[in-house]
Amino acid sequence: MTKLSVNLNAVAQLRNRRNLPWPSVTGIARLVLEAGADGITVHPRPDQRHIRRSDVPELAALVRREFQRAEYNIEGYPADDFLDLVESVRPDQVTFVPDDIGQVTSDHGWAITGQETILEAAAARMRQAGIRVSLFIDPDPAVPPRARAIGADRVELFTGPYGASLNGPSAPARLAELSATARAATAVGLAVNAGHDLTLANLPPFQQALPGVAEVSIGHAITADALIMGFPEAVRRYKAALGD
Repeated sequence: MTKLSVNLNAVAQLRNRRNLPWPSVTGIARLVLEAGADGITVHPRPDQRHIRRSDVPELAALVRREFQRAEYNIEGYPADDFLDLVESVRPDQVTFVPDDIGQVTSDHGWAITGQETILEAAAARMRQAGIRVSLFIDPDPAVPPRARAIGADRVELFTGPYGASLNGPSAPARLAELSATARAATAVGLAVNAGHDLTLANLPPFQQALPGVAEVSIGHAITADALIMGFPEAVRRYKAALGD
């Protein structure tokens, strides 16, 4: 069964528009976990434009205190200050993304070739701390063996191009690329996550094409849907779309 991790970045970005404590990121995390989400995801960028560094330990405390079966996933570029933050809270999973500092959102994955030194060192450090390591990658069957070689436990497939192609002529080809990359990951012993622009509409065909995905991380779409139906109902519908 594919697990649902709710990305809370958009909630934090809304909060940060005003010097006010609401919407509460921790409060929304509690709502989605109570509604059946399997975990939460945050991406504390250097400029703290959405998730703040102070949110990271608060969310860790919530999961450990009230939702011990839920998973906590922290995304970010593996700079030393990010690794220090992750080590300080010891989430279940860290997902390394190749973001530039000013990037609006993650829009490409690691090629890994030429980046082995930083990734190997970061992966070893996280695994030493008992934290599962996932690498955000583009759909390319050549990349999972490289991820395995540097010490990753999982890869997260960048699904943005597929999300943008739903009902268009390129959708089957996008799914085929994702499926081939997932098979390549499984062949070398990596579990597969996925994320970016996954919605209630495109999750069912995605699940049919990639039935073995371990986890999807969804933020923008589920937050947009929650504005209409509320977060608990949105979580229930996304879980249903995943076949739960």
